Amino acid sequence: MRVLAGLASAAAAFTAASAAEAAGSAGEVLGRTLPAWSALPFVGILLSIALFPLLAPRFWHHHYPKVAAAWGLALVVPFVASYGRAAAAEMLHIALLDYVPFIILIGTLFVIGGGILVRGTLRGSPWVNAAIMATGAALASWIGTTGAAVLLIRPLLRANRQRRRKAHTIVFFIFLVANIGGVLTPLGDPPLFLGFLHGVPFFWSLTLWRELLLVAGLVLAAYVVLDVYHWKREDAAVRAPSQVPHEPLRVEGWHNFIFLGGVLAAVVVSAVWHPGAVSVLGVSLQAQNLLRDAVLVLLAAGSLATTSRHTRQENGYTWGPVREVAILFAGIFATIVPVLLVLRAGEHGALGPLIHGVKTPAQFFWGTGLLSSFLDNAPTYLTFLSTTVGRIYPGMPEREAILRLVAENHAYLQAIATGAVFMGANTYIGNAPNFMVKSIAEEAGIEMPGFFGYIFRYALPFLVPIFLLATWVFFG
Repeated sequence: MRVLAGLASAAAAFTAASAAEAAGSAGEVLGRTLPAWSALPFVGILLSIALFPLLAPRFWHHHYPKVAAAWGLALVVPFVASYGRAAAAEMLHIALLDYVPFIILIGTLFVIGGGILVRGTLRGSPWVNAAIMATGAALASWIGTTGAAVLLIRPLLRANRQRRRKAHTIVFFIFLVANIGGVLTPLGDPPLFLGFLHGVPFFWSLTLWRELLLVAGLVLAAYVVLDVYHWKREDAAVRAPSQVPHEPLRVEGWHNFIFLGGVLAAVVVSAVWHPGAVSVLGVSLQAQNLLRDAVLVLLAAGSLATTSRHTRQENGYTWGPVREVAILFAGIFATIVPVLLVLRAGEHGALGPLIHGVKTPAQFFWGTGLLSSFLDNAPTYLTFLSTTVGRIYPGMPEREAILRLVAENHAYLQAIATGAVFMGANTYIGNAPNFMVKSIAEEAGIEMPGFFGYIFRYALPFLVPIFLLATWVFFG
């Protein structure tokens, strides 16, 4: 999602950037020594998210916090017992540098977005839905994928409230607004923001407009074809022009856009202003990040205090979706620590053979993309970026090497950036707003596909062929 999108995108970006900066020498040593099976708790929580809602939905609804906690403890206890202070430090790093800022950002955007109510006559025809998605995709690069998704998901749900077949609409909204649309600026998606912090020019990603037009255009066209098919199967009363008087579009809670602008400003300032660091529980935290998080909390409180309860109720606002995201991602963030350490170790870690085998731009596109589908796409992006500049410009300072890469070997950075952003759409956990949108839709009564249903019914038949075509066009 970003006025919302800008917030969310920037928020996610700052989280990823902080994580990358936190990796110390002890973490690098751990990443080189951890075995591949240390990822089993992470795989376990992913399978739980995928299978329990399908096989035991009532159990999952009531007990998913316990399941998330169980997998988190299954990693944390033996990890700390085996590796001592180094492991404990890494757990604290991801909690204070990643998880807490992530939840503050997501929560702030959720609160502010929930205070913006779009009224008016919106009829969920294929063309209206496509227009909403195209608008969201256009906004995502400037206000962030999270911000754009939070801003537009509720108007989309209201437009389609009379339709029986609408889960596919939410899935394609995730494809386009929560992921693909965020590729044009560092504000759009976390990995691009992280690249900017490491020396990629701010406006470089605007050169990816061809990739965006091809991929987003084909995804949107596929959606229209699919939705026209479902639209024709709707009841005649749904398809017939409404007899209710047309109500012009208008916005309630418009002042929340000011709060959204504040979020965006706080995130951008935290990226360019560096007053120093403070130590919290032995973890070095940047003062600007602490100030940013405090400002975000105040902005969320301001939104709650100044937006009427009636507006939020009309918007279908509850705390359920953000609560679910906070709990499940606590388990994900805890169990992902060994995986990220191994990933940071690059060719020296358990994933070394995979990373070493990635050599051409096409391989970088798919290598970055497939890992970004299941892991945090920001450190994945940084890992492959570091691998590339290390191979092509060994011994050169990072920022100089990145500028040379942009000037002389554009295709590698192009492949890494588009793979990280586009393929976050492949799964519910590929990007933070994916799961948020799913939770909001389910709370509105829409039966969304499960984890594997999302992959096999939508990502594989629709996204993968388009990504294969993009590979041939741009990296062939």
